[in-house]
Amino acid sequence: MPSNRTQLKIITDVLKTARDNHQEEGIGISTLLRGGNLPYNRLKALVANLIQHNLLEEIVHEKGRRYKISLKGYEFLQTYFRFEEFTRSFGLEL
Repeated sequence: MPSNRTQLKIITDVLKTARDNHQEEGIGISTLLRGGNLPYNRLKALVANLIQHNLLEEIVHEKGRRYKISLKGYEFLQTYFRFEEFTRSFGLEL
């Protein structure tokens, strides 16, 4: 039976989407929706939280808002992946 993703895994998926689709002008909310696999309202609240904690940057353009991962977001992902590797070395899954 598949397990539900934790909030930490959802945050990681959104940040990885922003990292992997890196563009100078940022990416749109639709790309984050697909990568995060969340309903719009949940993603909107999560993105606001990530911006507040400086993990994502919001760029306002004439055509709308765009998002890109911040340096702190990159550091978060690096730390997450190191911890994930550490837990797997003990036979555990995050």
